[in-house]
This record gives sequence, C-alpha cells and structure tokens, in this order.
Amino acid sequence: MTVEETKRLLEEAVLIPVLRASSIEMAHAIVEAMMAGGVTVVEVTMTVPNAIALLRDLNQKYREGLLLGSGTVTDAEQARATIEAGAEFVVSPSLHLDVIAKTKEMGKVSIPGALTPTEVITAWRAGADYVKVFPCSAMGGPSYLKALRAPFPELKLIPTGGVTFQTAVDFLKAGACALGVGADLVNPAAIMEGKPEVITETARAYLEIVRMTRSG
Repeated sequence: MTVEETKRLLEEAVLIPVLRASSIEMAHAIVEAMMAGGVTVVEVTMTVPNAIALLRDLNQKYREGLLLGSGTVTDAEQARATIEAGAEFVVSPSLHLDVIAKTKEMGKVSIPGALTPTEVITAWRAGADYVKVFPCSAMGGPSYLKALRAPFPELKLIPTGGVTFQTAVDFLKAGACALGVGADLVNPAAIMEGKPEVITETARAYLEIVRMTRSG
C-alpha cells in the first residue's frame, strides 16, 4: 500500500484504536468486536505479548478489511520488524528520529509522538506524516491542540490520551485529523466478562460521533 493510500484511509476512518491486551487471544477477540462495530484501523502496540506475531496474524486474517499499524515503537529495529509483519503506519509515544527515518525509508506512514511546540515541529520537519500529541489531555486537551495549530496550521495532528465520548467532538473541532482512542474503546474487561458486544456498541457510538461532527 502506498503512503497516500494509507493516509487517505486513516483520515477517512478518523478512529485509531490503540490496542493493548494481555495475550494474543484477547487481542484477537478485541479486534473482532471492534470490527463488528465498524472499525477499519487498528494500532497494535508493542506492549502486547508477541506483538509481531499478532501483527502477522491480523494481516493474514484481515488483509482486505483492516488497516494495521504498530504502536509504542521506540527504535528503528522495532519499526523495521513491525513493517515487515504488516504495519502500514508506525506510531511512537515520543520523538525518535531514527524511527521516523526507518519508517520513511521503508515507504510507510510515520506518526511520532510529541508534546511541546518544539517537539511537534521537530517531528514534522524530520518527515513525519502526522504527529501524535501525547498525552494531550494532560496539557488541556482540545484547547491545547487548538493552541498548537495556531502557529502550525499545516501540521496534521492526532491527539491521544484523554480522547473519550465527552471530548471527541471538541478534539475534531479543534482540528484533529484523527483520534487515538484507548481504554474507552479498547476494553479488555468486556472480553473477560464475556461481553464483546460492549466493545462493538462503543465502536458504533464513536463512529456515529465522527459522522455527525463531519456532517455538521
């Protein structure tokens, strides 16, 4: 997949669930529940046990219907391994110039993490396709995102950390081009309780928020 195709799919989807789970089996169950609710993008974090194997499994199983990325990537070797396993975009919680360089070298979409104005513009100038603003809620949430975009209107920002039903609309109105969503959607407890439909309904509700905000 080309970088432009991946960027188009990410911006169409808006919702980027950040997958954390205690096992591959739980991760598969969460992904299935989210896809049943309309999710088309998943970021597999390196904190999931056997994350590389999970990426390969998901890539093989959902090759046509799921855009896969890797998350919590902090060095170039991790970036390479996740891309070879099927990641079309690579996300970091912090700024690692070697990860940006390796991701771009391999023809994939780079989404480094940054927080301060200096970090954000450094990431962008290093070749990032998007910048993940993390932890955005700790700095004021949507108001902080809006403040960042004032001097840098050309930047494509993805807030992560603190994105909830209550804040999603405000983040989108503040200029977010996508939303990194964690525990509010990616809910291992629902799987452990035998209630995957909770995740499915949450996914549907988030996507309805996105649709209504866009149409408004």
